[in-house]
Amino acid sequence: MPPKIENRKARFDYEVLETIEAGIELKGTEVKSVRAGKVSLAESFGRIRGGELFLYGCEISPYENAGYAHHDPTRPRRLLLHSREIARLAGKVSQKGLTIIPVRMYFKRGWVKVLLALARGRQRYDKREAIKKREQKREIRRALSQRR
Repeated sequence: MPPKIENRKARFDYEVLETIEAGIELKGTEVKSVRAGKVSLAESFGRIRGGELFLYGCEISPYENAGYAHHDPTRPRRLLLHSREIARLAGKVSQKGLTIIPVRMYFKRGWVKVLLALARGRQRYDKREAIKKREQKREIRRALSQRR
């Protein structure tokens, strides 16, 4: 079973408003690298250019057994959505402070899919609040588990 590649910092650095699933246009050796889990979504983001949606900053490491056919690890990759979905995202991204970030990359019926999030960047004090809430939940779970 191929691993699910997660952008773990996305939910910490951004406030996710909505998610949408998109296909991604990859070359053959890139698919094999994704199956091996050699992907980093950490610094990646989506941008609309010429009516199409592209994923920038996503690093897919070259496949080791590819021979001569290597790909550029950080090339922009086209994301596959219907034009009306791209137009809707473009309208929302034009609002102040909204961006498109990938949250997860996974396989669905043999196809590589990317879960995109329409998100707003968090300020430092918002991050502190998130840490406090997480710590409180952890303490509550710990107290409940000790009771049993």
